[in-house]
Amino acid sequence: MRGVSLERTAVGVGLRPPFYGHVHEHAPAVGFFEVISENFLDPRSPASAHLARIADRYPIVLHGVTLNLLGPEPLDEAYLDQISRLADRVRAPYVTDHLCWTGAHGVTHHDLLPVPYTEEIADLAAERATYVQRRLGRPFGLENLSSYVELADSTMTEWEFYTRVVQAADVGFMLDVNNVYVSSVNHGFDPRTYIDRIEGSRVLQIHLAGHSREPSGLIVDTHDAPVCDEVWDLYRYTWQRLGPVPTLVEWDAKIPPMPQVLAELDRAREVRG
Repeated sequence: MRGVSLERTAVGVGLRPPFYGHVHEHAPAVGFFEVISENFLDPRSPASAHLARIADRYPIVLHGVTLNLLGPEPLDEAYLDQISRLADRVRAPYVTDHLCWTGAHGVTHHDLLPVPYTEEIADLAAERATYVQRRLGRPFGLENLSSYVELADSTMTEWEFYTRVVQAADVGFMLDVNNVYVSSVNHGFDPRTYIDRIEGSRVLQIHLAGHSREPSGLIVDTHDAPVCDEVWDLYRYTWQRLGPVPTLVEWDAKIPPMPQVLAELDRAREVRG
């Protein structure tokens, strides 16, 4: 089923339960909503009833967290069936998930876990991402992780690994600008070097979010605060470098009233001029 169209200049919000009432009552000027796919797989759930109403008025994109693309087991075909049906129900223009693993040997870790950046793993990731896109019948995008450790077995940089996988699989970038910034601080590289390696025509969407800083100086991608000035600066650079890309503001903890989140959308429009 063909998804609804989404303007490249659209600015959206991650749809969270505290926002349902505001959206139903006020119909805010939002370009699209992104939902965590796993929260809406059951079409009979109360959450899916809210989503159906909202999907009648707004474009909806799906963002998954449990695909487990790089886990040791084969991809979960039943899960892919559920994602495909959900994408059809909301007419999603694309589906995204993370370039990572989330479980192994029957244990789900409920976290987005990194891999060494090697040619072998890049080839596996590309093969599986190609399959997922074909299986879903619509564009599929991979998100870059925030990074807290560097793995000794890596033979390339994160941005070399990321671009190699996306290009080899012929899928899209789900480019999280906040994650690029978080990793750049934690590992001491210039985040613009990362952005310069991204192929603009392949970027499906950008994420913006807030983060927190530990006493040690480590930055953690917590999605519980406004976007900081440094990430806004990197977003401006990204927009100038890559051109118009649908942009989303995420907020997953310490969620404020929706008007505060909508103000972040206004800031995004202002920053990019």
